[in-house]
Order: sequence, then C-alpha cells, then structure tokens
Amino acid sequence: MKKQKKTITPKESNTAYSDIDTAAEVAVYYGFTPQKTPTIKKDDMAQAKHIESADEKKALPLGWDTLSLEGQSALIREYVDNNWHNLPQPLTHYHKGPFAIDGKPAKKESREMECYLEIIGTHKSIAEAIIIETAIAILKEEGYDDLHLEINSIGDRESFSRFTKELTAYYRKHINDLPAACRQAMKSSVFSLLSCSEHETCKKLAVDAPQSISFLSEASRHHFQEILEYLETLDIPYTIQNLLVGNPSFSSGPVFEIRNDGCARGKGVAPLAVGCRYDGLAKKLGAKKEILGACAVLHFKKPTGEKANHKVKKPEVYFIQLGFEAKLKSLKVIEVLRQAKIPVHQALCRDRMATQIAIAEKSKVPFLLIMGLKEAMENAVIVRDMTDRSQNTIKIEDVPAYLKKLKAQK
Repeated sequence: MKKQKKTITPKESNTAYSDIDTAAEVAVYYGFTPQKTPTIKKDDMAQAKHIESADEKKALPLGWDTLSLEGQSALIREYVDNNWHNLPQPLTHYHKGPFAIDGKPAKKESREMECYLEIIGTHKSIAEAIIIETAIAILKEEGYDDLHLEINSIGDRESFSRFTKELTAYYRKHINDLPAACRQAMKSSVFSLLSCSEHETCKKLAVDAPQSISFLSEASRHHFQEILEYLETLDIPYTIQNLLVGNPSFSSGPVFEIRNDGCARGKGVAPLAVGCRYDGLAKKLGAKKEILGACAVLHFKKPTGEKANHKVKKPEVYFIQLGFEAKLKSLKVIEVLRQAKIPVHQALCRDRMATQIAIAEKSKVPFLLIMGLKEAMENAVIVRDMTDRSQNTIKIEDVPAYLKKLKAQK
C-alpha cells in the first residue's frame, strides 16, 4: 500500500500576535496568517525558466518582476508537497520578501519593504476584493495617500487566447509603423508593446489596440463585474486600464496595480502594488490538479526606524455574512473593527451559514456578528452574545462601542 504523505500544517489564523510590523498587523485584521517566506529551489527556477524565457521576463511591465514566476512556483510546490489541499480552503497567507533562494545567503535588511498577500483555494471574487482592500489599508498605514487602483481583466484561458490572437494580428498589420526596437521586442512578447512609453508611435497604436475585456467569456465577465461592485461599495477609486495585462506567463482573470501621484502611469516609476489571479499556473508547473489562487505584492519604502512592535489579540468576534449584498458590505465591517483595534475571525469566502456557524463555534468566540440582506440594506449587523444567545441589531459604525460595552458587563 502506498504511504500517505503527511499534511504539514501552516501557522493557523485566529490566534494572537506580538512583535509584528505595520503591514503584518493590517493583514492579520483582514484574516491573513503570517507565514515563513517560501524558499526558491533549483527545481522552481527550472520550472519557471521552462514557462517564461529570459526575454519574456525582461519585457514585463515595470513592477511586475517582484511578482516572480519563481516565487509563485515555490509557493505552489509547498502547497502540493505539504498536502495543503487537505486543509479547509481557502488558505490566506501573508509573508515578507524577498524570497530566499536555496544555497544563497539572504539579502540584507533595507528600507525597501516587500510583502505578499496570497489567497489560495477559491475562485470567488471576494478573494481579489480582500487582497485589494488589505493592500490599500497597508499602504495608507505606511503613510501613502491619494491611492488609485488601475484594474483590467484578461479572462480565463480561452478568453486570453482569443485576445492574444487579435492583438498579435493588430500589431502585425502595423509592423512597419513600429520602431525597430519594438519590432524586435514583439518577437519576445507582443504585450510589451502595450506598456511601451518610450515611443509616441507605440502609445498611439496602444490606444486603438484590441482590449482584453472585449474577449471575456460570460463567467470571466461576471467575475470581473463582481469585483467592480466590491470596489464601488468600498469607495475605492479605480480606472479600468485596458493596457494592463500583468505577467502573461501566469496571470489570469483580473490584474491590477495600485498607484499614487508619485508613481502615476507614464512617469517611469513602479506601482506600489501589483496583483492578479493565477488559475492555470499549477498545471503549467506540472501539478496534477488545478490550484486556484489570487495574490499581490506590495513594494514600497518603509519609514526610517520603524520597529516590529505591533500586537494583535486573539479574536473574540466572528463575522458571518449571508448573501452577496452582505458580502459586499463585509469588508466595511472589518475595516471599522480594525480601526477600533478589535480583531475579528471570518470566512468571507464561504457562503453557507451552517459552515460559518460551525467554524464560529469551533473558534469559541464570545460574540457573533451576523449580516444578511436586511442588515446589509440598513448598514447594520446583528450582534449575538454567545453566552446567553441574546442579540441586538446595531449600526456598523456603532459596533465597536457596543462590543466594548458588552465586554465590560461580563
């Protein structure tokens, strides 16, 4: 009989943390669990090289080299090797970069902060919404303002294939109009022409080039529309940026960048964060089963002298949401609690009430927050005391004060 591989469990959520930095503190409030950064091994580099050539890597848009194929390969290898598919999905990981490379000494500390947000094991649009909201909250806490999201969708494999075919045909039609350097770059990646800001001819051609959202399948279009609904509910300013395709070697579905005035598009400065979905990558890397996931990497300068001295208590509150309208408002609830320094446990990627209640009871939290359609429409939640099962409906902005009052009465 073949011996079963043991599942090596990553650090669990719903716990207390101390001596963590600002970015990790924010990530924990949004449900991410700090993990050890994966080590890139020789096999990961070989797999990445097989999928992405050196010329393709060189042609990546500014800032997308930090979200490396080698790093994602290392993470997927850990997922497979450690049998993480046996754990309740999805997994929400936070880790700091840069990635360690097997056999090489780690890079020295610098003022450049690199951190990763990963949600693995779900196809749902709430995953991207959580990642974007968390990334923006981290950047705000680190002192960045006037943040703006640029987002696009390249769709599923079939959608992207149709888009690539049309884009290639378009640039071949205009091949004689391209500068010599860009004609050469097109041999490595036709997508590099969309991000070329060096030549006016390329800029003009890019404006009239086929747009990926015109080729989306019905499922991809619906997924993208849901993300836009989250952004509007959260009052996150965004622009649909048709020139954005991320890393074509592994990006799928939505791709995004977070910028501010200091790194506006066209200034030759990398965005503060980039992110995408990477459904389809696992099989490219040789995995037997597909692994769904979404991720982002933030790269920014951290304040001088910042110390890892933040603390987050073990959550005493569990948030349950029922229906899409409640899910849309869920991140607003979490942000209100985060601002009040009240940790909350949640399973926003789950839909069934029974599943969420079972997790809440296992967590043994004293308070439940419940939001259904009625509460979502009223910008309120039901606060239930698990000791005596008493409950009241409270406006979202008043929840922190009400929870503190209940705790003081115990």
